[in-house]
Amino acid sequence: MLKAPAPKDPVVFSYLALRKAVGTVALALPFAVAIPWGLRYHAIQTSISAYYYTGMRNLFVGSLCAIAMFMLCTRGYDRKDEVAGIFSAVCGIGVAFCPTSPECCATNRQLVIGTIHYIFAALLFLTLAYFCLVLFRMSAVGHAVTRKKKQRNVVYTVCGIVILLSLALLPSLTFLIHKLGKQYLFAGIAPGIFFETTSLLAFGVAWLIKGETFLKDEEPQPAFTRTTDGHVFADDPHPS
Repeated sequence: MLKAPAPKDPVVFSYLALRKAVGTVALALPFAVAIPWGLRYHAIQTSISAYYYTGMRNLFVGSLCAIAMFMLCTRGYDRKDEVAGIFSAVCGIGVAFCPTSPECCATNRQLVIGTIHYIFAALLFLTLAYFCLVLFRMSAVGHAVTRKKKQRNVVYTVCGIVILLSLALLPSLTFLIHKLGKQYLFAGIAPGIFFETTSLLAFGVAWLIKGETFLKDEEPQPAFTRTTDGHVFADDPHPS
């Protein structure tokens, strides 16, 4: 006799779907703007933001707006999650609609807007690192920390560190390369696009895992209840 699958909470599915969408868009963005343009013109821009001035502008801006809206809609355990989500959404919109300065013949107005762009971008990635290093590593009160959760925390930590290192290395290596009279790290790839890509990849991986695409707990784990006399009991993970 065929049996229907157990009912699942649609709200949980919606949250997981949003998290997967955030991760997917973040992972795809660097390649979605660079590959079509590179195949056509055999060139790579110095940064992902520089694709604003190419035929990939709409894809670049649209992807950032999508990420911002996803971040605005995803909520976590408490107010810290909510504030971080709203703040990252505002920063994402700022990155999208305050474009970086063009590489040549930039006006004073474009230079000012370009500076605002980089401020928004830095704040966005710092907030994303905060998600990885703090918020994602938290556990719900009363739930056991499973083996998979520990593995996820390791990945979140690595992703957060990658984002912070990318933020630190991008300006420092850019300055060093310019002092040496060069523009690229290697093979025509500039520090800007390289470290923006590593940041987005780390961000995307973290959100895919948060959306339970990978390292999902196999079985519901028991929570623990402490009684007033100090005894600890495991709650039934499969209540009747």
